[in-house]
Amino acid sequence: MTQHAGRAAAGQRVGYARVSTVDQNLDRQLAAIGKVDRLFTDSSTGGSRAQRTGLTELITYVRAGDTVVVTSMDRLARSLRDLVAIVDEITTKGATLTFLTEGQTYRPGHTDPTSDLMLGILGSVAQFERALIRERQAEGIAAARARGVYRGRARALSEADVEQARERVAAGVPKAAVARDLGVHRSTLHRALSQ
Repeated sequence: MTQHAGRAAAGQRVGYARVSTVDQNLDRQLAAIGKVDRLFTDSSTGGSRAQRTGLTELITYVRAGDTVVVTSMDRLARSLRDLVAIVDEITTKGATLTFLTEGQTYRPGHTDPTSDLMLGILGSVAQFERALIRERQAEGIAAARARGVYRGRARALSEADVEQARERVAAGVPKAAVARDLGVHRSTLHRALSQ
């Protein structure tokens, strides 16, 4: 998703923010990033970089002289390999990349062994933290299931919503429009219709 249309002269401040689930929101990241000339966002992205259309648009958009601002490395990439590749793509285009939480800035054509080391270390730490969180979450779910108290995530669509969606789709209304009207992502609607 993008905000702000048109393109001014080189040297724009471009922001990127990402949340992983529908329960999260971008407010904290947007407040940290501050005022930007253009903002790109992704939400409820799966494990695939291909699903992050905001990131793809950002990389296509940035030009030499721009500064890309991201709150933290884990918001830009899900793995160290991905982080290094994205940093390289952005700086190769002549843009500077700044991570606010880590206090790191990567500039085009500026090879600094210390910065490269910090990118590797901080990216690895972020990847490790994500793995620990997933492990703790899985342990908590397993313990809750063993106690018989885990029911999973609440359904996003009621039975009535699903029935109405089926009728509208059968009448020729595009699934994307039905999902938008119901306030859910298309993949949520597809899952509900396939059950």
